[in-house]
Amino acid sequence: MDRIIIQGGSTLNGTLHISGAKNAALPLLTAALLTEEPFHLSNVPELADIRLMIELLSQHGCVITSQNNEVTIDASAVENTTAPYDIVRKMRASILVLGPLVARFGKARVSLPGGCAIGTRPVDIHVNGLQKLGAQIELSEGYINASAPDGLVGATISMPMISVTATENLMMAATLAKGETVLINAAREPEIIDLANCLKSMGAIIEGAGTDRITIQGVDRLKGTSYSVIPDRIETATYAIAAIITQGELTLCDTDLALIPTVSEALTRTGAIITPTANGFTIKAGSGPIQGVDVMTEPYPGFATDIQAQMMALMTLSNGASMITETIFENRFMHVPELCRMGANITVHGSSALVRGVPYLSAAEVMATDLRASVSLVLAGLAAKGDTILNRIYHLDRGYEKLEQKLTDVGAKIERSKAPAEA
Repeated sequence: MDRIIIQGGSTLNGTLHISGAKNAALPLLTAALLTEEPFHLSNVPELADIRLMIELLSQHGCVITSQNNEVTIDASAVENTTAPYDIVRKMRASILVLGPLVARFGKARVSLPGGCAIGTRPVDIHVNGLQKLGAQIELSEGYINASAPDGLVGATISMPMISVTATENLMMAATLAKGETVLINAAREPEIIDLANCLKSMGAIIEGAGTDRITIQGVDRLKGTSYSVIPDRIETATYAIAAIITQGELTLCDTDLALIPTVSEALTRTGAIITPTANGFTIKAGSGPIQGVDVMTEPYPGFATDIQAQMMALMTLSNGASMITETIFENRFMHVPELCRMGANITVHGSSALVRGVPYLSAAEVMATDLRASVSLVLAGLAAKGDTILNRIYHLDRGYEKLEQKLTDVGAKIERSKAPAEA
């Protein structure tokens, strides 16, 4: 199994390219199931989760070519509507094939999903929404069995809680339903807008994406398209924090500061200086110590849960104390013990973590527990004294394209190696 070794103490300086958004690319790939015509995506990141989604679509019968961050999908010959456990268990986003399959083929059999162990993420919003659209649903032997032989019918669906994947699934399903569908309490993330824009380029009629009320007028069929994935806002925020925690200066290109409004405001309060550029922004650490900032994770446009761990790593070196409150997932503080192994002073009280800044972090051998926790330990390692060893880095490969290369190019001393065999 691979591990990463980080020699701390280097200041990061230079220009760093931001990849396409994983959380946008995954639903966009499944949108190919909605059409018989060729479907082309560019700016697709090369990640483990993307490869898994391509594997899932291929086993459905899609013919796929993938090269140089571009993916072309031909779903004209799809006959298999079962998404099997052995693939779906590895990635929760696999459930995004459910809506498109039912909408186009009138049936789907999708395994209950897996993914990071960061808390309960129920599928009942997906199921209840499809039932509102007229699908018959049965949960049996670990699978969601959905059937709509006469097609889906538009409906008003009020979601009990904000769910990004449920919004995406139901929006895709509604594009081929008969009549009008209204999604109330819809997610507002940029990835939702990106999916809606792609679907509209395929001929869908969608209004309100980016608000909490999305209206979809169903159409008989969707055409193929060529579409470019938006920049990854989580990667953008992660590398912005990397600049501050190493007391450096990075120019992040091929991204958009508007994708991280709440995060950029929080980073400015730490003392960082952010300057917009033509195709991104420059961020550098302030002249004084890092200031402690309280944050609370919330649905977009609030502070993203996917940036909570990275922000906590930064706050371990702040001047004073900060309170970080997690409201999205109930089990997303698993990085705390690992940061404490490096000398951080963090006390967890239920859904909040009190972080008291320390003068420095010390290198240690640590273990990644989920995708964003793993990169928070990379950030801590960049700033720590000594060589940090990060184990179980397969989590990183799910969400950060060419992480070691990108960091090395801006001055980090980081390398991947094989972990020694256990006795």
